Amino acid sequence: MPRLAGDRWFYYPSREAYAHPADFDLTYESVFFDSPGTTGQSAEGEAAQVRLHGWFFPAGAEPKGTVIHCHGNAGNITGHFQFVAWMPAWGWNVFCFDYRGFGQSEGRPSRPGSIADTHAAIEYVRSRDDVDATRLVLFGQSLGGAIGIVASADREDLRGVAIEGAFSDYRREAGFVCRRSLLFWPFAPFARFFIAPGFDAIDYVERIAPTPLLMITGSADGVCDYRQTLDLHAAAGEPKSLWVIEGGRHTAALTETDGEGERRLDAFFTQCVAD
Repeated sequence: MPRLAGDRWFYYPSREAYAHPADFDLTYESVFFDSPGTTGQSAEGEAAQVRLHGWFFPAGAEPKGTVIHCHGNAGNITGHFQFVAWMPAWGWNVFCFDYRGFGQSEGRPSRPGSIADTHAAIEYVRSRDDVDATRLVLFGQSLGGAIGIVASADREDLRGVAIEGAFSDYRREAGFVCRRSLLFWPFAPFARFFIAPGFDAIDYVERIAPTPLLMITGSADGVCDYRQTLDLHAAAGEPKSLWVIEGGRHTAALTETDGEGERRLDAFFTQCVAD
C-alpha cells in the first residue's frame, strides 16, 4: 500500500522506559521473536525479518488461557502493560509486545507491519511449551484495537476477541482528531487526502465471526469517536456484544469503572475458553 505523509500521525513510538513489571510485583520473561518484513529489501531499507520484543507474564495459578495484548499508538509496552497487569493474578498468561519501531523492537512503524507483527506475536505465543495453544484470546486497545480486528479476521485459532476504543477507518479517525483540534480543525475536510487507504477495521470485522467479539467504548471518548465502535459492532457478525460506558473517556474500562472492566473482561474471556 502507498505510504502518505499523514500515516505517521498514527504512530508515536518511544524507546523510553516508563514503568517496569517489578513495580507491580509481576513475574515476567523478556523475549525477542521475528516478524516478516513487509517490503523485503525495499528502498525504505526494511529487512526480510524484523526483530520484535515482548514481555510474557505467566498466570499466578493454573492458567485459564493466554491473552495477547495489542497496545495503543504511543510509547511502548512499558507504558501499556499496566492495563493488563491485573490479569496474571486472575489466572491469565499475558503477552505484551511492541510493534516494529516501538520500544526495543527493530524496524519502522507501518500499517501492514503492525498487522504482520500481531500475527507474529500470536505465532510466538503458540510456540511456547507453557501455553495451551487452544486457549488464546486477544485484547486490543485504541490503535491496537484496529490492528487486532484486522489480524483476528484472518485467524481461526483465537477463542475470543475484546476491543476497546478502536476506530473503524484511518481516514475517518484522522478527520475526527482534526475536528477536535483548534490548530487542525480547518484541515479536517482534507485529512483523508493525507491518509492512505487499506487495512481499515470496518472492512474486516465481519470476518471475525464465529469467534466471540466484545466491543467496548466510552461515550465521551475524545480520541476515538465512540460512534466508530458502534459502526464496527453493527458490521460484526455474531456472536458479539457491546459495552458503552456512559461518560467514559478513552480506555475507560480499566481506569474509570471501579473494577467493572476487570470483571467483564475476565468473565468474557473465561466463557470464550470454556470447553
